[in-house]
Order: sequence, then structure tokens, then C-alpha cells
Amino acid sequence: MFTGIVSDVGTVLGLEQIAAGQRAKIGTVYDPEGIDIGASIACSGVCHTVVAKGRDREQSWFTVESATETLEVTTVKDWKVGQRVNLERSLTMGAELGGHIVLGHADGIAEIVEYRQHPESVYIKFECAPEFARFIPKKGSVCLDGTSLTVNEAEGSTFSVFLIPHTLDVTTWSDRHMGDEVNLEVDMMARYVARLAEFPGLAEIAK
Repeated sequence: MFTGIVSDVGTVLGLEQIAAGQRAKIGTVYDPEGIDIGASIACSGVCHTVVAKGRDREQSWFTVESATETLEVTTVKDWKVGQRVNLERSLTMGAELGGHIVLGHADGIAEIVEYRQHPESVYIKFECAPEFARFIPKKGSVCLDGTSLTVNEAEGSTFSVFLIPHTLDVTTWSDRHMGDEVNLEVDMMARYVARLAEFPGLAEIAK
């Protein structure tokens, strides 16, 4: 479980195709001594399990493996050596919940269809599949590439966000351009509310 608050921007140091999918070595500022094998780290919003860790000279790193299903529905399949990725360690008990509850289970991909720079912010509009758009309301929360963001506008299959300079400085969003695809995870609460609405009887039982 995560909060969508990026705590490091890592770099893909190596990629290897394996029988189960893909193995990636990611450079980080995280101290490998503080990472357990089997720990969860969200990489661009996709929860991954650490299978190896270490330090090469001054560079700390960890290795994760992405299953075929993950590669099919996320941008992980498009990673390149040298690419920057947003990283977040899993939430610990008592930690500040600065964003919203994020599971790291990306639903799919959203495409940047409009990108406008303003004096103190950047406006980005996305388009996603209708099956995901129904869970993205105006002023609601959405997780994009591992970043918890507030929805500015939502209409049909499109929605928009504003990014402040701080977000651009501490994440990979400054690398993004028109036409880029990002990992999308809709708000878990919106999903449950929609599910309850489909079965009125369940709402009564929940009371």
C-alpha cells in the first residue's frame, strides 16, 4: 500500500528479458541496508517486489521483476536503460498520509492529449478507456505514474490535472510530452462506491 507521494526518482540501470517477463535493475538513493528482499516498491506507480539489492561504488540499486500481465497493461514494457522512474516505498504504520490510498495495482494507461505550460503550473489533459474514466470525478484523486494528483476537470474519457513546480522538480513529470503514456490507477474508494451502486442490495447490507 502506498500514498502516491514520490520519495525518489530512480534510474533504470539494466533490463533483462526472463521467462516470467522482465527483470529491471533500478538505481536509487534508498539505502540498500534498509530494503528487505521481498519488500514492495512502487515503480512509476506499479507495485514491484524487490528480488535483489546492492551498491556499486556510490550507486545503490535494487532489482525487480515484472510479470507478463504487468507488461501488458502498463508502461513498464517500454522502459529503457537510462530512463527515470518515480519511486515510493510502501506505507508504514503511523506514517503521514500525504496523498491518497494507492495500491500500486495499475488499471491501465492514460495518454497525454494536451500539455500547456503556465507561469506557475503545468496543465495536462489525459485520455483513458471509458471503463476507467467512470471512476475519475472532478476534484477526485487519481494516481498517475505513482503520483497522487487532484483531478481538475473530467469529461467523458478525458480528465485534467495541474502540476505545481515542486511536483515537477521531485518527479519525472518534467520529462513528459504530448502523446506520452502514463500508468493509471483509479481511486480505490471510487471503485467500491461504483460497485455498491450496481447492487443496491449490498448497500443495505453494508448499513
